[in-house]
Amino acid sequence: MSSAVVCTSAALGRPFVLDDEVFTGLSPDLELFSEGRSPKPVRRSRDGAFADPRLAGITSASRLDIRPAPQMVSSGIAAIDALAGGLPRGCLTEICGPASSGRTTFLLSTLAAATRRGEFCAVVDASDALDPQSVADAGVELDRLLWVRCGESSSSKNAEPEDNASLAEKFSPFRQRKSRTSESRLEQVLRATDLLLESGGFGLIVLDLGDVPPQEARRVPLTTWFRFRRAVEHTPTLLLAIEQQPIAGSCSSLLFQLKSKCGRVRELAAAASPHIELAHTQLLTGIEITAELIYSRLDRKPVRSATAAFISRTAWAG
Repeated sequence: MSSAVVCTSAALGRPFVLDDEVFTGLSPDLELFSEGRSPKPVRRSRDGAFADPRLAGITSASRLDIRPAPQMVSSGIAAIDALAGGLPRGCLTEICGPASSGRTTFLLSTLAAATRRGEFCAVVDASDALDPQSVADAGVELDRLLWVRCGESSSSKNAEPEDNASLAEKFSPFRQRKSRTSESRLEQVLRATDLLLESGGFGLIVLDLGDVPPQEARRVPLTTWFRFRRAVEHTPTLLLAIEQQPIAGSCSSLLFQLKSKCGRVRELAAAASPHIELAHTQLLTGIEITAELIYSRLDRKPVRSATAAFISRTAWAG
């Protein structure tokens, strides 16, 4: 087993001189060290460029360009815009929260704000849960909305078992069959998102994974989220992921956690006819929602959580 002596210029008594024209660098050829010869000096010009053609692709840190901040657009909710400055274009934003936490309110408000700006939007619905009437009532221009409804294909529903393994799966517990359906829909979501990002032309693309169980949603590889982030980078598209728990990791630029505080109700007895007693009847008029900014990768300041509150009102509340 052969060994090579690795040494630095400081060990040879030749320290680096950063302000002069010449500084000593290590040669990539290790034969110089094995033969006991010193590395060749590498010349650098005054503007920081290296004269050695082998180091032509190296740029000094002082010459690196600062990445511009992304353009921020309104989310349609004044409290969210005041909290984070809006939503960034060319980035991935995650909206997390359990059921009845305000995820749909956030989605509809963002869609309405985007269509009012004249942008085309796409919603990749993993659970086919979007209500067109609620979308229209929220002020979304339906002519500018593409709704991708994901679900189990008809071929998989009518397919007959071909072997013992598929037969066992057919008579397996309901929980296992439900897991297979979730995986199938998740694959459709990822394929549809890839096609939408490649086609371009959308101001807002939403991945609605709110009804997908967290254990199933976490099966999406981190490389997939990284590919989505790179595809939307340097474009005017806003990529929004709605889910129960964070799953994109470091690939997202903003992460919001939504929680519902309490519901606002109104007694119907006062508004009803005096001849009809509705002492125990109440009408839900809205929900108070708290949004917490878990982290923001757009700021270079220390990460700290901040909260904002807003109210989601029902259509019949006026």
